[in-house]
Amino acid sequence: MKKILSLVLVVAVTSVAFAQKLDRSIRPTAGPAPEIKLGKIEKFTLENGLKVFVVENHKLPKVAYSLSLDIDPVLEGDMAGYLGVTGELMERGTKNRTKQQFDEEIDFIGARLSSSANGVYGASLKKHQEKLLDMMSDLVMNADFKQEELDKIKKQTISGIVSSKDDPDAISQNARASLLYGKNHPYGEIATETTVEAITLEKCNEYYNTYFKPNVAYLAIVGDVTVAEVKPLIEKYFGSWTKGDVPVNKYRTPVAPEKTKVAFVHKEGAVQSVINIGYPINLKQNSPDAIKAKVMNAILGGGGFMSRLNMNLREGHAYTYGAGSSLRTDKLVGRFGASSKVRNEVTDSSIVQFMVELNRIRDEKVSEDELQNMIKYMTGTFAYTLQDPQTIARFAINTQKYNLPEDYYANYLKNLAAVTVDDIQAMAKKYIKPENAIILVVGDKGEVADKLKGFAASGKVDFYDTYGNDWIEPLKPAPDGITAETVLDKYIVAKYGMAPGKELDKKLKKIKDVTIKREASMQGQTLNFTHYAKAPNKFAMIVSFMGQVAQKQTFDGTKGKLSGMQGNKDIEGEELETLKASSIMFADVDYVASGSKYLLLGVEPINGKDAYKIEVVKKDGEKETEWYDVASSMQVKAMAVKDLKEAGGIVTTTTMFYDYKVVNGINYAHKINQAAGPQVFDMVVTSVEHNTKLGDEVFQ
Repeated sequence: MKKILSLVLVVAVTSVAFAQKLDRSIRPTAGPAPEIKLGKIEKFTLENGLKVFVVENHKLPKVAYSLSLDIDPVLEGDMAGYLGVTGELMERGTKNRTKQQFDEEIDFIGARLSSSANGVYGASLKKHQEKLLDMMSDLVMNADFKQEELDKIKKQTISGIVSSKDDPDAISQNARASLLYGKNHPYGEIATETTVEAITLEKCNEYYNTYFKPNVAYLAIVGDVTVAEVKPLIEKYFGSWTKGDVPVNKYRTPVAPEKTKVAFVHKEGAVQSVINIGYPINLKQNSPDAIKAKVMNAILGGGGFMSRLNMNLREGHAYTYGAGSSLRTDKLVGRFGASSKVRNEVTDSSIVQFMVELNRIRDEKVSEDELQNMIKYMTGTFAYTLQDPQTIARFAINTQKYNLPEDYYANYLKNLAAVTVDDIQAMAKKYIKPENAIILVVGDKGEVADKLKGFAASGKVDFYDTYGNDWIEPLKPAPDGITAETVLDKYIVAKYGMAPGKELDKKLKKIKDVTIKREASMQGQTLNFTHYAKAPNKFAMIVSFMGQVAQKQTFDGTKGKLSGMQGNKDIEGEELETLKASSIMFADVDYVASGSKYLLLGVEPINGKDAYKIEVVKKDGEKETEWYDVASSMQVKAMAVKDLKEAGGIVTTTTMFYDYKVVNGINYAHKINQAAGPQVFDMVVTSVEHNTKLGDEVFQ
């Protein structure tokens, strides 16, 4: 008992003494930066100039080979997109192997092998590495491009471009590249349907034969190997690779605008604005500023959830789900950018807050706490990346490629920890230039553009198309005497063969039911759509895939149902009212009875032909836009914006109508392209049938 009591007294006295010595008002001094041990990186160079880096990692019996070219960016010109196409072509066969043989051999050893315009990557179990190297070197030295493979890649590439046309993020990315760098700079080029269609086999071969040379290549090897065992293999498989002169490409250096300008890209019907504030900067990878500038940008907007831009626009004002910034180093030209997606009504307010934060980080020093918290975050992120052996290989290549100090990465955390509050302000003053920025907004012109004039030094907004070209307002006034009603009446005559009235009513009453079958292509898959309608207002739509019903939507005149792979549910509320309205057969004939209001906005070109543009305001207040060809009077386009909470929020659906054909006296569009968010359907009508005596069970 006495011993226990003595121990308690000792602990108590020690605690009191310790408490007296500890002053909690004084911040503990930071410990030394963690020492990074990257492991030994062995190097050797083949006679042909191929530089090889070996990083041993014996944890697993695997090995990875990553070959990259150190070349200047290439200007693609009127065949923009051919570099990516060339990279894909390389995987489509060699002079020694067909594409099928290539695929089969890779699958047989369970390896990975991929190529790009800037290099090749391969990985396999160690026991298969010779087979992998045989195939990899065959691809690098003996690629054999075929016209049929080029045609396939071009078709897939164009399909992707078409799919992205309605994506505001893709539009912003394209316009930003063009505006920041210019179209005569490799970073400002944009692949379009026209440039991809122009790509030739000769051009792809020219690039491959010109730039795939060992004397401008690095090969990083990571895995269960040693230099002693792998060097003879590299000499065996890559030693015969012939070196050659590679062009040196020089370009003018893009600079930030002298004064802030506002650039706007109109996105019809957008309910959100994509904001991107940016400009080119001169910041290379080996600059003494690189690490300090990276910390500054992390505090501003690149350091995750707690960065200033996100805390302001998301947490402070609830304008967005996220906001951030990036600061990119580059040996040609770097870039600063700050971006977010916000609601239409707060677009101008959001830009105000962007400017507040851009100016604040220049004008006010950050706190020591804020700096240290961000350094800790970046230290942890950097340490995490070291778990991947490929990171070490990339470090080795970067050191050579960008002329970094040999101990750059070994001392990275030490240099990170040495960044001071004064450094942050110095970097902000040097690289944050809101007064020289391009404020790019992609959104609805009518909803947003006028509010942004005050941000431009010129007091005006400059308009551009989706590729950064000057945009001219395409909407022209309609001729005198033309109204929305006259346009719709002409459409009814064109579609049904006669004007609204008793004769048309008599014609349509003879049609008791309609069945329309369509095939849709989406991402290479074929879907089947069958549309059933029965007078006066029964409706069913069945979507099937590979013979199986994926989804069925029905309205029996009273109740609506949705069933399919994701379960069953009754359709209710506003959704049911919409379904009721759309279930009326030939409802477009009596458009007045819908209760909607129609406003003719003007004449606008659609696919090179003039079309009347009509705004439709429905009874519930929702707006849609429809376009009718001036010459044929047929509908050529429709657009609707809906808040589909179950689908993740606002979805814009754009539908294009083509290839009208008469079936039993009625004109039906036989080709339809529909884009709903990221999904794009190309639909072809395979049959239209009237009066097949559909039973009511179809609509249950």
